[in-house]
Formats: sequence, C-alpha cells, structure tokens
Amino acid sequence: MSELVTGEAVELELRPARLPSRALAVLIDLVVAVVVYIAVTIAVVAAAASLDDAAQMALSIAAFLLVLVGGPIAVETLSHGRSLGKLAVGLRVVRDDGGPIRFRHALVRGAIGVVEILMTFGVVACIASLVSARGRRLGDVFAGTLVVRERIPVAPSGFVPPPPPWLAGRFSELDLSAVPDGLWLGIRQYLTRMHQLDPQVGWAMAERLASDLAARTGAPAPRDVPPGAYLAAVVQERQARESRRAFGSGAAGAGTFPAVVPGPAAVGMQSGYPHPGVRPTGPVSPQPPVSYGVEAAPAPAPVVERPGVPAGESSGGPAPTVRSEGGPTSGFVPPA
Repeated sequence: MSELVTGEAVELELRPARLPSRALAVLIDLVVAVVVYIAVTIAVVAAAASLDDAAQMALSIAAFLLVLVGGPIAVETLSHGRSLGKLAVGLRVVRDDGGPIRFRHALVRGAIGVVEILMTFGVVACIASLVSARGRRLGDVFAGTLVVRERIPVAPSGFVPPPPPWLAGRFSELDLSAVPDGLWLGIRQYLTRMHQLDPQVGWAMAERLASDLAARTGAPAPRDVPPGAYLAAVVQERQARESRRAFGSGAAGAGTFPAVVPGPAAVGMQSGYPHPGVRPTGPVSPQPPVSYGVEAAPAPAPVVERPGVPAGESSGGPAPTVRSEGGPTSGFVPPA
C-alpha cells in the first residue's frame, strides 16, 4: 500500500501498479495505436497519391504524432487517466495527491513516453519502474502522477447483527464526532465475531469497548442494556446518520423507529444478546419462538370431600365441601 496525503491532510491507501500489469496495459495500448496508425497511413497515402514525396512524408509524420502521441494524451485526458489498456487491466493514472489528472499531466507523460517507450522499445521505462519504490516511470516522475490499481480484491466482511428492536432510535442524541475510526473498527470486528468467542471473553471485551465508546461520547452506557446490544445500537445509529448525510433525510430507514423500552421481563435474550443482569456461562443460544393462539389446558375437575367419608363413598352426612385441586378451599358450600 502507498499512503498518499491529499490537500485536506487525508491519507489515502492506494496500491501502486507493478511492472507486469503496466507492461500489459502499455502493450494493449500500443497494439490499438499501431492498428489505427496503419489504417490512417493507408488512408493518407491513398488520398495524397498525387502529392510529391515531401508532402507525403510530412503527412506521415503528422499522422504519427497525431495517432501515437496525441491519441494517448487525448484519451487519458478525457477518461481521467484510463486508457483502453489500463481499463482492461484495471489501472488508473492519478496525481500524487490521489486526484484525477488533467491535460498537462497527460501531455508530460505522453511527450516523455515517446522517448522512454517508443524510441527505446520500453527499456528505459522498465528500468525506471524497477528502480522506483512506487513503480513509476520517468513520465510519472516529471508529471507528478502515479499509476494505481482500481480492482483490489476485497475480503469478505462479516455480518454485523442488528440490535434489538426496542433499542432503535434510543441513542439518536449521542455525539459521535469524537469516536476515532480505530474504535469503530474494533467494535465492528467484535460484533462480527462475537458468536465465535468464548462467552466470558466476549462479555469482557464488550464491556471494555462499551466503556471506551461511552468515554468518547460523553454519555455513560445504560445499565439496563447489554454491552453487545449497546454497541450494535450505536453502530446502527452511526450508519443511519451517514446514510442521511449521503442520500438525504428520508433515505435512511434505520433509527426512525420509536424508542420503546420494555420491562425487565422483556429484556432477556433478544437478537442473541444476553440479559444485562446475568453473565453468560455457556454458549449463547436463541430463545424458542413464542407461540400465540394456543388455548389453555382445561382446569382440573374439583375434588369433592365429605368429612369422615373415604373418597369414592357417599353418605347422608353434611353437604360436601368443594375444593379445587392444588388450591385452598373457597369456603362456600353449594346447596343440597
């Protein structure tokens, strides 16, 4: 990686293109330029057959400069640093500060490229690229440009679990401007791997990250919210703010739900986060779904008791006392 500093003091991590990819891009550009040059030369010779040799030579030189020199300069200027070969390989020419090139950059690169690529068959350009730490040829050095790779393989990112629904919008008033990018990265890495960690280790890590985040925001972490759920809710709030900033106030759907705080019985296990008052002692497993619409089991039949009479026998004694199974007697005597 090459760290370039922009005019706003922002470091850009760019991957400079190496000699093999640049050589392939130049070869594609040269093949296309030579084919176009041959076609233009044949057309010029056929159109200027009645002219003398000096005029034909002048037209040939003009065609050479127009196609092999002016063509690459015009293409790189109009495409902001991507010729046909660079587009096929996935490269781009940028300034030293990471910005797009302009006509003067393409002119310097094209003029010096005639000497170090066309006249020396690329030997000077190869030597300069091998010597340079960023793989730049002489044209890049004098023009203040750099050829970088646009197609960089991206590692698969883990899934960040959403916070419980009752935490949506609860942290909309937090000041997140003082939270550094390193802390955000640590929180995201924890959230993507929290189910792979040991429960005790994951809980301790979540508490440490939550305390660091609370120290940066200036507001203490709520005690009724598990640290992992707190981190996920704050990350969701940050993503919602970035979406609103990029696409407008109505584009972000996250963070627009009312903040409904449930009672202690509803906190429990939601979205895989443990209860705040109970530290995990084993792997976290989701709760079974709650079933609705199931009728309750019928109550057990009452047991009839008669004083002094065994169960199952009848006598002419006093009225029986009705007692529900498993509960105290009601004290009421039904009519005889």
